[in-house]
Amino acid sequence: MKAVILVGGQGTRLLPLTCKTPKAMVPILNRPFLEHQLLHLKKHGVDEVILAMGYLPDPIQQGLGDGSNLGIRLIYSVEPSAMGTAGAVKYAAKYLEDGPFFVFNGDVITEIDLTTMMLRHHDNGPKASLALTPVDNPSRFGVVETDERGNVRRFIEKPPPGTETTNMINAGIYILEPDVLNYMPENAFCMFENSVFPQLLKEGKPVLAYPSNAYWIDIGTPATYLKVQYDLLAKLGSRVVNQGRSHIHAKTVIEGPVIIGRGCTIEKAHIKGPAVIGAGCLIKRDVYLEKTIIWPESQIAETSTLKGCIIDSNCIIGKGSEILEECIIGDNVTLGPGCKVAPGTKIWPDRKLAPGSELSGNVGKPS
Repeated sequence: MKAVILVGGQGTRLLPLTCKTPKAMVPILNRPFLEHQLLHLKKHGVDEVILAMGYLPDPIQQGLGDGSNLGIRLIYSVEPSAMGTAGAVKYAAKYLEDGPFFVFNGDVITEIDLTTMMLRHHDNGPKASLALTPVDNPSRFGVVETDERGNVRRFIEKPPPGTETTNMINAGIYILEPDVLNYMPENAFCMFENSVFPQLLKEGKPVLAYPSNAYWIDIGTPATYLKVQYDLLAKLGSRVVNQGRSHIHAKTVIEGPVIIGRGCTIEKAHIKGPAVIGAGCLIKRDVYLEKTIIWPESQIAETSTLKGCIIDSNCIIGKGSEILEECIIGDNVTLGPGCKVAPGTKIWPDRKLAPGSELSGNVGKPS
Protein backbone atom coordinates (compact mmCIF):
# COMPACT_ATOMS: atom_id res chain seq x y z
CA MET A 1 0.00 0.00 0.00
CA LYS A 2 1.18 3.53 -0.79
CA ALA A 3 1.00 6.90 0.92
CA VAL A 4 2.05 10.46 0.17
CA ILE A 5 3.25 12.66 3.02
CA LEU A 6 3.24 16.40 2.36
CA VAL A 7 6.51 17.66 3.83
CA GLY A 8 7.14 20.65 1.58
CA GLY A 9 6.05 23.44 3.94
CA GLN A 10 8.39 25.91 5.59
CA GLY A 11 7.05 25.38 9.11
CA THR A 12 6.71 29.12 9.70
CA ARG A 13 4.56 28.65 12.81
CA LEU A 14 7.48 26.81 14.45
CA LEU A 15 10.08 29.47 13.80
CA PRO A 16 12.85 29.86 14.86
CA LEU A 17 13.13 26.07 15.30
CA THR A 18 12.63 25.57 11.55
CA CYS A 19 15.18 28.15 10.36
CA LYS A 20 17.69 25.36 9.72
CA THR A 21 15.64 22.22 10.35
CA PRO A 22 12.67 21.23 8.16
CA LYS A 23 9.51 20.62 10.19
CA ALA A 24 9.59 16.94 9.21
CA MET A 25 12.89 16.53 11.06
CA VAL A 26 12.22 18.39 14.30
CA PRO A 27 12.76 15.88 17.11
CA ILE A 28 9.88 14.31 18.99
CA LEU A 29 11.21 12.19 21.88
CA ASN A 30 14.65 12.32 20.25
CA ARG A 31 13.62 10.98 16.86
CA PRO A 32 12.53 12.97 13.79
CA PHE A 33 8.85 13.83 13.72
CA LEU A 34 8.53 12.24 10.28
CA GLU A 35 9.65 8.87 11.65
CA HIS A 36 6.63 8.83 13.97
CA GLN A 37 4.35 9.29 10.94
CA LEU A 38 6.16 6.64 8.91
CA LEU A 39 5.97 4.07 11.69
CA HIS A 40 2.24 4.67 12.11
CA LEU A 41 1.71 4.15 8.39
CA LYS A 42 3.84 1.00 8.45
CA LYS A 43 1.77 -0.36 11.35
CA HIS A 44 -1.27 -0.15 9.07
CA GLY A 45 0.24 -1.90 6.07
CA VAL A 46 1.81 0.97 4.13
CA ASP A 47 5.11 -0.18 2.65
CA GLU A 48 5.90 2.62 0.18
CA VAL A 49 5.80 6.35 0.95
CA ILE A 50 6.30 9.24 -1.43
CA LEU A 51 7.62 12.31 0.37
CA ALA A 52 6.36 15.43 -1.42
CA MET A 53 9.11 17.90 -0.62
CA GLY A 54 10.00 21.53 -1.14
CA TYR A 55 11.66 23.47 1.69
CA LEU A 56 15.04 22.11 2.88
CA PRO A 57 14.77 18.68 1.23
CA ASP A 58 18.41 17.65 1.77
CA PRO A 59 18.28 17.11 5.57
CA ILE A 60 15.25 14.85 5.10
CA GLN A 61 16.92 12.70 2.46
CA GLN A 62 20.18 12.55 4.39
CA GLY A 63 18.39 11.66 7.62
CA LEU A 64 16.06 8.96 6.27
CA GLY A 65 17.83 7.58 3.21
CA ASP A 66 15.85 4.93 1.36
CA GLY A 67 13.79 4.09 4.46
CA SER A 68 15.28 0.62 4.88
CA ASN A 69 16.16 1.34 8.53
CA LEU A 70 12.44 1.73 9.18
CA GLY A 71 11.37 -1.17 6.96
CA ILE A 72 9.60 1.06 4.48
CA ARG A 73 10.47 2.22 0.95
CA LEU A 74 10.87 5.97 0.55
CA ILE A 75 10.57 7.88 -2.72
CA TYR A 76 11.44 11.58 -2.88
CA SER A 77 9.42 13.96 -5.03
CA VAL A 78 10.93 17.46 -4.86
CA GLU A 79 8.68 20.22 -6.18
CA PRO A 80 10.30 23.00 -8.25
CA SER A 81 8.16 25.54 -6.35
CA ALA A 82 5.35 25.54 -3.79
CA MET A 83 2.44 23.70 -5.40
CA GLY A 84 -0.12 23.38 -2.58
CA THR A 85 -1.45 20.21 -1.01
CA ALA A 86 -3.07 18.81 -4.15
CA GLY A 87 -0.47 20.19 -6.55
CA ALA A 88 2.24 18.34 -4.67
CA VAL A 89 0.33 15.06 -4.97
CA LYS A 90 -0.25 15.66 -8.68
CA TYR A 91 3.48 16.24 -9.14
CA ALA A 92 4.05 12.73 -7.73
CA ALA A 93 1.24 11.19 -9.82
CA LYS A 94 3.48 8.76 -11.71
CA TYR A 95 3.92 6.78 -8.47
CA LEU A 96 0.21 6.66 -7.63
CA GLU A 97 -1.69 5.15 -10.53
CA ASP A 98 -2.19 1.56 -9.36
CA GLY A 99 -4.80 1.79 -6.59
CA PRO A 100 -6.12 3.89 -3.71
CA PHE A 101 -3.50 5.63 -1.60
CA PHE A 102 -3.24 7.66 1.60
CA VAL A 103 -2.33 11.33 1.76
CA PHE A 104 -1.01 12.70 5.06
CA ASN A 105 -0.44 16.33 6.00
CA GLY A 106 3.13 16.71 7.17
CA ASP A 107 2.34 18.14 10.59
CA VAL A 108 0.05 15.53 12.18
CA ILE A 109 0.70 12.87 14.79
CA THR A 110 -2.24 10.57 15.28
CA GLU A 111 -3.45 7.15 16.39
CA ILE A 112 -6.34 7.09 13.91
CA ASP A 113 -7.02 3.52 12.76
CA LEU A 114 -5.92 3.66 9.13
CA THR A 115 -6.67 -0.02 8.57
CA THR A 116 -10.33 0.42 9.41
CA MET A 117 -10.44 3.65 7.41
CA MET A 118 -9.18 1.82 4.31
CA LEU A 119 -11.61 -1.09 4.81
CA ARG A 120 -14.50 1.35 5.05
CA HIS A 121 -13.27 3.07 1.89
CA HIS A 122 -13.22 -0.27 0.02
CA ASP A 123 -16.67 -1.23 1.32
CA ASN A 124 -18.34 2.05 0.29
CA GLY A 125 -16.48 2.85 -2.93
CA PRO A 126 -16.14 6.66 -2.73
CA LYS A 127 -13.74 8.72 -4.82
CA ALA A 128 -12.16 10.01 -1.61
CA SER A 129 -12.32 9.41 2.13
CA LEU A 130 -11.48 12.09 4.69
CA ALA A 131 -10.55 11.47 8.32
CA LEU A 132 -12.34 13.86 10.68
CA THR A 133 -11.42 14.68 14.25
CA PRO A 134 -13.29 16.63 16.95
CA VAL A 135 -11.83 19.84 18.42
CA ASP A 136 -12.89 22.08 21.28
CA ASN A 137 -12.80 25.30 19.25
CA PRO A 138 -13.87 24.55 15.66
CA SER A 139 -13.96 28.26 14.72
CA ARG A 140 -10.15 28.09 14.41
CA PHE A 141 -10.36 25.44 11.70
CA GLY A 142 -12.21 24.41 8.59
CA VAL A 143 -15.15 22.28 9.71
CA VAL A 144 -16.68 19.46 7.67
CA GLU A 145 -20.44 18.85 7.55
CA THR A 146 -21.70 15.35 6.77
CA ASP A 147 -25.08 13.86 5.90
CA GLU A 148 -26.92 11.00 7.61
CA ARG A 149 -25.09 8.42 5.44
CA GLY A 150 -21.66 9.65 6.48
CA ASN A 151 -20.84 11.43 3.23
CA VAL A 152 -19.25 14.88 3.23
CA ARG A 153 -21.84 17.56 2.50
CA ARG A 154 -19.78 20.76 2.60
CA PHE A 155 -16.69 22.47 3.95
CA ILE A 156 -16.92 25.65 6.06
CA GLU A 157 -13.69 27.57 6.61
CA LYS A 158 -13.28 29.03 10.12
CA PRO A 159 -16.94 29.65 11.01
CA PRO A 160 -17.48 32.55 13.47
CA PRO A 161 -17.76 31.40 17.09
CA GLY A 162 -21.27 30.32 17.91
CA THR A 163 -22.23 29.58 14.30
CA GLU A 164 -20.52 26.17 14.05
CA THR A 165 -22.80 23.33 13.00
CA THR A 166 -20.24 20.67 13.95
CA ASN A 167 -16.99 20.35 15.87
CA MET A 168 -15.53 17.87 13.36
CA ILE A 169 -12.61 19.18 11.33
CA ASN A 170 -10.50 17.90 8.47
CA ALA A 171 -7.76 15.81 10.09
CA GLY A 172 -5.43 16.11 7.10
CA ILE A 173 -5.60 12.38 6.28
CA TYR A 174 -7.19 11.24 3.02
CA ILE A 175 -7.64 8.14 0.90
CA LEU A 176 -7.88 8.90 -2.81
CA GLU A 177 -8.75 6.82 -5.83
CA PRO A 178 -6.21 7.29 -8.66
CA ASP A 179 -8.70 9.04 -10.96
CA VAL A 180 -8.97 11.91 -8.43
CA LEU A 181 -5.57 12.92 -9.81
CA ASN A 182 -7.46 14.07 -12.92
CA TYR A 183 -9.02 16.86 -10.84
CA MET A 184 -5.60 18.42 -10.24
CA PRO A 185 -3.94 20.59 -12.91
CA GLU A 186 -0.46 19.79 -14.17
CA ASN A 187 2.42 21.79 -12.68
CA ALA A 188 0.14 24.31 -10.97
CA PHE A 189 -0.70 25.38 -7.43
CA CYS A 190 -3.79 23.51 -6.18
CA MET A 191 -5.35 22.78 -2.78
CA PHE A 192 -7.55 19.88 -1.75
CA GLU A 193 -9.63 21.96 0.61
CA ASN A 194 -10.81 24.69 -1.74
CA SER A 195 -10.45 23.06 -5.15
CA VAL A 196 -10.39 19.27 -5.46
CA PHE A 197 -12.88 18.22 -2.79
CA PRO A 198 -15.42 20.98 -3.55
CA GLN A 199 -15.27 20.03 -7.24
CA LEU A 200 -15.93 16.38 -6.43
CA LEU A 201 -18.96 17.39 -4.38
CA LYS A 202 -20.19 19.74 -7.11
CA GLU A 203 -20.15 16.84 -9.57
CA GLY A 204 -21.95 14.54 -7.14
CA LYS A 205 -18.93 12.26 -6.61
CA PRO A 206 -19.05 10.54 -3.22
CA VAL A 207 -16.62 11.79 -0.58
CA LEU A 208 -16.81 9.65 2.54
CA ALA A 209 -16.16 10.93 6.06
CA TYR A 210 -14.25 8.82 8.56
CA PRO A 211 -14.83 10.41 11.98
CA SER A 212 -12.51 9.32 14.76
CA ASN A 213 -11.97 10.20 18.42
CA ALA A 214 -8.45 8.74 18.35
CA TYR A 215 -5.50 10.85 19.45
CA TRP A 216 -4.71 13.58 16.92
CA ILE A 217 -2.56 16.69 17.13
CA ASP A 218 -1.09 19.22 14.71
CA ILE A 219 2.49 19.81 15.91
CA GLY A 220 2.88 23.00 13.88
CA THR A 221 3.07 25.53 16.75
CA PRO A 222 5.47 25.73 19.70
CA ALA A 223 2.60 25.08 22.12
CA THR A 224 1.46 21.92 20.33
CA TYR A 225 5.05 20.84 19.72
CA LEU A 226 5.52 20.84 23.49
CA LYS A 227 2.12 19.27 24.12
CA VAL A 228 2.67 16.26 21.88
CA GLN A 229 5.90 15.48 23.70
CA TYR A 230 4.24 15.82 27.09
CA ASP A 231 1.39 13.56 25.88
CA LEU A 232 3.77 10.89 24.63
CA LEU A 233 5.95 11.12 27.72
CA ALA A 234 2.89 10.60 29.91
CA LYS A 235 2.75 7.04 28.59
CA LEU A 236 6.03 6.39 30.41
CA GLY A 237 4.47 7.10 33.78
CA SER A 238 7.34 8.04 36.10
CA ARG A 239 10.01 6.19 34.10
CA VAL A 240 13.40 7.60 33.18
CA VAL A 241 14.67 6.32 29.82
CA ASN A 242 18.42 6.51 29.26
CA GLN A 243 18.99 5.87 25.54
CA GLY A 244 22.58 4.82 26.10
CA ARG A 245 26.18 5.75 26.91
CA SER A 246 25.28 8.70 29.13
CA HIS A 247 27.09 9.60 32.34
CA ILE A 248 24.75 10.73 35.10
CA HIS A 249 26.02 11.83 38.51
CA ALA A 250 24.86 9.56 41.31
CA LYS A 251 23.29 12.47 43.19
CA THR A 252 21.33 13.82 40.24
CA VAL A 253 17.61 13.96 41.00
CA ILE A 254 15.46 12.90 38.05
CA GLU A 255 11.66 12.86 38.36
CA GLY A 256 10.16 11.08 35.37
CA PRO A 257 8.92 10.91 32.78
CA VAL A 258 12.27 11.88 31.27
CA ILE A 259 14.14 10.72 28.16
CA ILE A 260 17.92 11.20 28.05
CA GLY A 261 19.62 10.88 24.66
CA ARG A 262 22.76 8.93 23.90
CA GLY A 263 26.11 10.22 25.05
CA CYS A 264 24.94 12.89 27.50
CA THR A 265 26.83 14.06 30.57
CA ILE A 266 24.71 15.15 33.50
CA GLU A 267 26.38 16.45 36.62
CA LYS A 268 24.62 16.84 39.99
CA ALA A 269 21.40 18.42 38.73
CA HIS A 270 17.63 18.31 39.21
CA ILE A 271 15.50 17.27 36.22
CA LYS A 272 11.75 17.24 36.56
CA GLY A 273 9.65 15.68 33.82
CA PRO A 274 8.08 15.66 31.44
CA ALA A 275 11.38 16.47 29.77
CA VAL A 276 13.58 15.35 26.88
CA ILE A 277 17.35 15.83 26.64
CA GLY A 278 18.89 15.31 23.22
CA ALA A 279 21.97 13.27 22.39
CA GLY A 280 25.36 14.64 23.36
CA CYS A 281 24.09 17.29 25.77
CA LEU A 282 26.01 18.55 28.81
CA ILE A 283 24.02 19.48 31.91
CA LYS A 284 26.27 20.93 34.59
CA ARG A 285 25.93 21.00 38.38
CA ASP A 286 22.98 22.59 40.16
CA VAL A 287 20.99 23.05 36.97
CA TYR A 288 17.21 22.84 37.36
CA LEU A 289 15.20 21.64 34.35
CA GLU A 290 11.42 21.29 34.29
CA LYS A 291 9.09 20.49 31.35
CA THR A 292 11.90 21.38 28.96
CA ILE A 293 12.87 19.97 25.56
CA ILE A 294 16.57 20.21 24.66
CA TRP A 295 17.85 19.30 21.20
CA PRO A 296 21.20 17.54 20.65
CA GLU A 297 24.66 18.87 21.49
CA SER A 298 23.59 21.73 23.73
CA GLN A 299 25.24 22.76 27.00
CA ILE A 300 23.55 24.12 30.10
CA ALA A 301 25.98 25.70 32.55
CA GLU A 302 25.94 25.66 36.34
CA THR A 303 23.00 26.95 38.41
CA SER A 304 20.82 27.68 35.37
CA THR A 305 17.04 27.29 35.53
CA LEU A 306 14.95 26.19 32.55
CA LYS A 307 11.18 25.78 32.74
CA GLY A 308 8.74 24.91 29.97
CA CYS A 309 11.05 25.99 27.15
CA ILE A 310 12.63 24.60 23.97
CA ILE A 311 16.41 24.72 23.40
CA ASP A 312 17.55 24.03 19.82
CA SER A 313 20.79 22.24 18.91
CA ASN A 314 24.34 23.46 19.59
CA CYS A 315 23.34 26.06 22.17
CA ILE A 316 25.40 27.22 25.13
CA ILE A 317 23.43 28.52 28.09
CA GLY A 318 25.66 30.47 30.44
CA LYS A 319 26.03 30.02 34.17
CA GLY A 320 23.09 31.18 36.27
CA SER A 321 20.80 31.90 33.31
CA GLU A 322 17.04 31.73 33.61
CA ILE A 323 14.79 30.67 30.70
CA LEU A 324 11.08 30.56 31.38
CA GLU A 325 7.85 29.20 29.92
CA GLU A 326 7.21 29.15 26.18
CA CYS A 327 10.69 30.44 25.30
CA ILE A 328 12.40 29.15 22.17
CA ILE A 329 16.17 29.36 21.83
CA GLY A 330 17.21 28.84 18.20
CA ASP A 331 20.13 26.83 16.82
CA ASN A 332 23.70 27.79 17.80
CA VAL A 333 22.76 30.47 20.32
CA THR A 334 25.11 31.43 23.13
CA LEU A 335 23.74 33.10 26.24
CA GLY A 336 26.34 34.70 28.47
CA PRO A 337 26.25 34.04 32.22
CA GLY A 338 23.32 35.46 34.13
CA CYS A 339 20.96 36.04 31.21
CA LYS A 340 17.25 36.32 31.99
CA VAL A 341 14.85 35.24 29.24
CA ALA A 342 11.24 36.32 29.76
CA PRO A 343 8.29 34.00 29.06
CA GLY A 344 7.40 33.70 25.37
CA THR A 345 10.73 35.04 24.10
CA LYS A 346 12.13 33.75 20.81
CA ILE A 347 15.85 33.99 20.05
CA TRP A 348 16.82 33.45 16.42
CA PRO A 349 19.81 31.24 15.46
CA ASP A 350 23.48 32.14 15.58
CA ARG A 351 23.21 34.87 18.24
CA LYS A 352 25.67 35.60 21.04
CA LEU A 353 24.10 37.46 23.94
CA ALA A 354 26.15 39.38 26.46
CA PRO A 355 26.33 38.33 30.11
CA GLY A 356 23.47 39.58 32.23
CA SER A 357 21.19 40.35 29.26
CA GLU A 358 17.47 40.63 29.97
CA LEU A 359 15.72 39.33 26.88
CA SER A 360 12.16 39.44 25.65
CA GLY A 361 10.18 39.48 22.40
CA ASN A 362 11.86 38.39 19.16
CA VAL A 363 15.61 38.61 19.60
CA GLY A 364 17.63 38.75 16.41
CA LYS A 365 14.66 38.11 14.13
CA PRO A 366 15.58 38.94 10.53
CA SER A 367 13.74 41.99 9.21
